[in-house]
Amino acid sequence: MFNDSMDKICYFCEQKMDKIDYKDVYLLRRFMNSQGKIYPPKKFGICAKHQRALANAIKRARVMALVPFVIK
Repeated sequence: MFNDSMDKICYFCEQKMDKIDYKDVYLLRRFMNSQGKIYPPKKFGICAKHQRALANAIKRARVMALVPFVIK
């Protein structure tokens, strides 16, 4: 599945991942910057469906204290 810019293929579509697990911290950290913010979808070419799921997984991981809210 290609995104609008047709430059990159969505990582999750490429891996045929249906669900993004909030407990997979290493995967979630790939899509967060050094301050703990979620990267925009254009950076990695994530499609809208998986960007929404990724954001929800990161937010769940933050609440469960697996990933920090802010990194100082």
